[in-house]
Amino acid sequence: MALAMFLISGCYQGRPSKNEPIHLNPNMDHQQKVRPQSESGFYADGSGMRIPPAGTVARGQLQEDVEYYTGKDENGNFVKGYPEQVNYNLDLILRGQNRFDIYCSPCHGRVGNGKGIVPARGMLPPPSFHEERILKFDEGQIFDVISNGVRNMPPYKFQIPVEDRWAIISYFRTLQRSQNATINDIPENMRDQVK
Repeated sequence: MALAMFLISGCYQGRPSKNEPIHLNPNMDHQQKVRPQSESGFYADGSGMRIPPAGTVARGQLQEDVEYYTGKDENGNFVKGYPEQVNYNLDLILRGQNRFDIYCSPCHGRVGNGKGIVPARGMLPPPSFHEERILKFDEGQIFDVISNGVRNMPPYKFQIPVEDRWAIISYFRTLQRSQNATINDIPENMRDQVK
């Protein structure tokens, strides 16, 4: 019985101590650090937060392909067609339709005629996608307008990822073609069904 009491007393450490534990090598226990937005005596300006060096790129943000990320070639001209990373297919068009309905149709309307719900409530109406001037836009120019905005259209580069902007362009072109189709756009074996 005495032996059991002795062993149990070895497990009891008493009340928690307010003293810090003894560390033989305290180098990693108390590190000097700068909290966000705090002062620092290390730098001459007294600021603890530092501005990143010029040209610093965050991991995963290196946008080497100029055409894909800006819609322009290395000379600053708008690209015609789609960059090679864009896989133009039905899935891309359907994704573009989905993104168009979310971001574009409130102003531009579901068919791109500029008669969305926002202009109906008093905002200046955007131009129709089916105007001759806009039909001549290169894909890169459309990408630039979506990314950076124009006139009272805000930039959408912060809300819409790059791949979705190219998808919207594919649907944009589909809308233009649907509203400006001719009999030659219909396969010959189906033309007799059109009245």
